[in-house]
Amino acid sequence: MPATTKLKPKTSTTSARGLRVVMFDLDGTLVDTMGAFADLAAEVMAQRHGLDRALARRRYLETSGIPFHQQLEVICPGDRRNAGASAEFEERKRAVCDATVMDAETVAGLEALRACGYRLVVSSNTGQPFVDDFARRESFRFDLALGFDARRGLAKGRPHVELACRELGVSTDEVVFCGDSLKDAELAEACDVAFVGRLGTFTLDDFRARDPQAIAVGGILELAGLLRARVAA
Repeated sequence: MPATTKLKPKTSTTSARGLRVVMFDLDGTLVDTMGAFADLAAEVMAQRHGLDRALARRRYLETSGIPFHQQLEVICPGDRRNAGASAEFEERKRAVCDATVMDAETVAGLEALRACGYRLVVSSNTGQPFVDDFARRESFRFDLALGFDARRGLAKGRPHVELACRELGVSTDEVVFCGDSLKDAELAEACDVAFVGRLGTFTLDDFRARDPQAIAVGGILELAGLLRARVAA
């Protein structure tokens, strides 16, 4: 665990003692889907765009944290094949989602956080129906499960943070976001909320290259221990 003593939202510092809500990215943070998603995305981009699979897979992971149709506009800007590729990916990813559940250590971490009094929120750019299905499948119950919903103007980042703050009666300095991507760190900073990286998709060096004071954990149980230790300090 990084030996840092502060959780840093943007330029100011926030101690765990003042935190009341933990928001989690879904894929790659709560469930181990990123490898399968990367393989699927690489297959789709190879078939539809003619990209080398290894390159396509790497670019998918590098741009993770935003909806796939937005990733495609970063990887292949303005390509007329992007819409079809996005539709295929979203249709085929359901099988991955349906087959993946939180592991026992993740659930134990969530239960430890809840025992400490934290409100727990899913914040994902996966479509809201997928997030709803995930919330129904799991025995652990989150306070809010938020996905991407264009009709309601909901997306990971400020829309989700503002909704969670309204629904749970907290301010942004009482929120910490845990996610596995560099984009998650960027969104948290833009929303003025503290951020803890989830190692896996990116390394601690990757997070530290963006922010030398970045904090990252290997899993949700480790996150619970980190926050408990900082409250007790």
